[in-house]
Amino acid sequence: MRLLWTLLTLWLLAAEDLSAHRARTRRELAPGLHERGIRDAGGSYCERNDACCVGRDDACTVPYLDTICYCDLFCNRTVSDCCPDFWEYCLGIPPPLAVHKGCDRGEHKYPTGATYRENCNLCTCSGNGKWDCEQHPCLIDGEMIDAINRGNYGWRAANYSHFWGMTLDEGVRHRLGTIKPPPTVMNMNELQMSMDTNEWLPSHFNAADKWPGLILEPLDQGNCAGSWAFSTAAVASDRIAIHSMGHMTPALSPQNLISCDTRNQQGCSGGRIDRAWWYLRRRGVVTDSCYPFTSWEKDSAHTGRPCMMQSRSMGRGKRQATQQCPNPQAHSNEIYQSTPAYRLSSSEKEIMKELMENGPVQAIMEVHEDFFVYKSGVYRHTPVMAGKPEHHRRHGTHSVKITGWLQTPGASTGVRTATSALPGVPTSARSRPSWWASGAASAWRTCGAGSEPAGWPRVARGGLSSHSPDVLHEAQV
Repeated sequence: MRLLWTLLTLWLLAAEDLSAHRARTRRELAPGLHERGIRDAGGSYCERNDACCVGRDDACTVPYLDTICYCDLFCNRTVSDCCPDFWEYCLGIPPPLAVHKGCDRGEHKYPTGATYRENCNLCTCSGNGKWDCEQHPCLIDGEMIDAINRGNYGWRAANYSHFWGMTLDEGVRHRLGTIKPPPTVMNMNELQMSMDTNEWLPSHFNAADKWPGLILEPLDQGNCAGSWAFSTAAVASDRIAIHSMGHMTPALSPQNLISCDTRNQQGCSGGRIDRAWWYLRRRGVVTDSCYPFTSWEKDSAHTGRPCMMQSRSMGRGKRQATQQCPNPQAHSNEIYQSTPAYRLSSSEKEIMKELMENGPVQAIMEVHEDFFVYKSGVYRHTPVMAGKPEHHRRHGTHSVKITGWLQTPGASTGVRTATSALPGVPTSARSRPSWWASGAASAWRTCGAGSEPAGWPRVARGGLSSHSPDVLHEAQV
């Protein structure tokens, strides 16, 4: 029996020694804590715990960042795992390793490698105790907003929280999305409206007032650069409702165009409106309830989602869906088509008459960096960023739905536009003609005031570019 206890004791001692050996081996084989210099050199570790252990003591540890550090003499070897204050507190000497100074922000101190975001720019604490920040121009620029609001430009700017953190480049790439049509389309013969020389047009017109319940509200395109699809679907929806006298009121699916109209189109990375109208005429689309829009994140890969709606010819130009609705809650997969689109004259009066008689039309506009902070008034591009480097001055092409106009007192005839998801706009006191534009950016949301419809910005004639909104397309039923 005594022999058995002796053997058991020896086995336990051997197991304990083996366990200690394994622990020591793990510590000895571990990489040093300060290979790139001492982080948080000013932190209190050994001192806070009053820990200075002689020899080797693997239990003499203190939590350090995302690991542990040691306060025993054994830590002070070639591969050091000492706490940052071990040398000064325990040995009374300066540390023999390079020191990474932390960075101050507010009342807090952060270790080397710590990060935070300043709007759209990532800031990193460097080894010299300073924050190194990226220098991207941001979509929301406080200095630009202040300069616009101090100036006499006829409109007000504001900070939109859903744009905060986006770079200007991301805004242009992900929030617009119309590719300019080729010269063959730009040179199309213009449709001339028959007008008497002295024909009177009202100073104010809103399609939603003339055709109540038939004009769709703007949809939010999110971070999908698909204004080409959103504006086309919106104009076609309104025209179908108007020309059927309300018997058909479809809200056509922009996702159907984005996913299925893929020939020479780039989906949520941009597209052409002339191709969208061709697809709507030849293939047709279903409603948004049948094939709802799936939003994108700005940092996702816009590889394009597969088309989930096909159609076949039924003869005489009519088509029928061959698949069920992607939305299982919807049951009607009816295909809607349009007749050919056409180009209108650049004459303001002819555009106004077309709008009054047949409903909303579509326009292509140049959007500049200041339009992303538009809040109210009559927008026109400002020169406030003229002194900045070129990469602070970006522009892109956007397509919108024009739904009406407003001519303020003392101004010549003007027109007004609506950009999908471009939100509401109070009336401006300035005497300038403006369009109500409803496009597809859907990010500029403010509250309407007076006769202004919420969600629809006012844009001065030619205020976005010298070409805007001269090229207009519309769908007939």
